Amino acid sequence: MQTGKFSGRGYKLGRRPMIDKGDRLQRYEHVDEQSIHVMVQTFYGCVRAHPRLGEIFNRRLDGKWDEHLPKMETFWQSVLMKNGAYKGKPVPAHLKQKELVSADYALWLGVFRPVVRELFVPDIADEIIAVAERIAQSLWLATFGVAGAVPPPELNSKQDWIGTC
Repeated sequence: MQTGKFSGRGYKLGRRPMIDKGDRLQRYEHVDEQSIHVMVQTFYGCVRAHPRLGEIFNRRLDGKWDEHLPKMETFWQSVLMKNGAYKGKPVPAHLKQKELVSADYALWLGVFRPVVRELFVPDIADEIIAVAERIAQSLWLATFGVAGAVPPPELNSKQDWIGTC
């Protein structure tokens, strides 16, 4: 089980025990409230440090991170655990972000994918990433799409991607 502590500058992962063989990281094998909490805290810690995304999020959420992060945990619980807890409307919230450009969704995934791959076993990580890509594609279409538009290939795992936190 992952442990860690959130500070104003991001989420610091606690020490993980070494596994005798194979993968040196202990990863979550299940999606539950705890693993989603760590995923959201870690991801947004990385977003806050990102040169482009950090500016966008920090400008919008300055002084409101403590309010926003639990909403994001509830969102991801609804999406991944299908518990219906989230009642917000992500599309209108993203449409209000006039500073977003098309490439920002690929940047978002470029931060999200490696965080999820570090935190979860590969098959669970792949499923979470596929869901995140569908969300990014949907938000991209709502924000930038026109009739017949196709989201950029960077919003799909079939493309090579590079990302780190």
